[in-house]
Amino acid sequence: MSGRSRRHFLVRRNLARLLLRLSGWRTVGRPPVKGVLVGAPHTSNWDWVLTMLLAWTNDVQISLLVKQEFFRGPLGPLLRATGGVAIDRASPGGTIKALLAESERHDAFLLGIAAEGTRSKGEYWKSGFYRISQQTGLPITMAFLDAPSRTVGFGPTFTPTGDVRADMDVVRAFYADKRGIRPELGTPPRFREESGD
Repeated sequence: MSGRSRRHFLVRRNLARLLLRLSGWRTVGRPPVKGVLVGAPHTSNWDWVLTMLLAWTNDVQISLLVKQEFFRGPLGPLLRATGGVAIDRASPGGTIKALLAESERHDAFLLGIAAEGTRSKGEYWKSGFYRISQQTGLPITMAFLDAPSRTVGFGPTFTPTGDVRADMDVVRAFYADKRGIRPELGTPPRFREESGD
C-alpha cells in the first residue's frame, strides 16, 4: 500500500470513529477478508451511512449493491466513491457477474447485499446472497445494525449447506434480537422458496 493510500485509510478511519462516537453508535466484530455480506435489518437510508462507517472503521471496502435509481442526480458520485454499485433489479445478472470476476482477481473482496431488498416492510427476503455464495464458494457473513443498542457490526460467517431451511434457521436465530431504525418496516428472514409459493 502506498503512503497516499495509507493516509487515505487513516483519514477515513478517524472520521468514521469520530462520527460514530458523536452519534452514540459503536461497532463490533471483524470483517472477513473475502465473502458475501448480508446486511439486515434494512429499514432506513441511515443503514447505508452506518454500513460505510463500519467499513471505514475496519479499513475495508464493501462493494454495496444499490438500486440504480439512486445513482441519478447528485447522489450518484457519492455512492460510487463509497463503494456503491448500481444494480438493475429487473436484470441483475451482468452486474453480479462483473463483480464476481473482480473477486477472483483480488485477495480481498466483500460484496454487500441488503437481503430485504427494500426499506419497506415485505413478506420475504431476496435469496440472491445465498445463491451467489453457493455458486462461488464465497462464505456469508451476517452484518447487522441494532438500533436499540446503537450497535453496527459483523456477525458470524457460515458456508451454505444447501439445506435452505436449516441455513435460514441459523440466519433467523442471529437476527432474532436485531431491530432496525424503523422496526415496523423490518421483513423477517424468510425466502419465498421456503414457503413453497
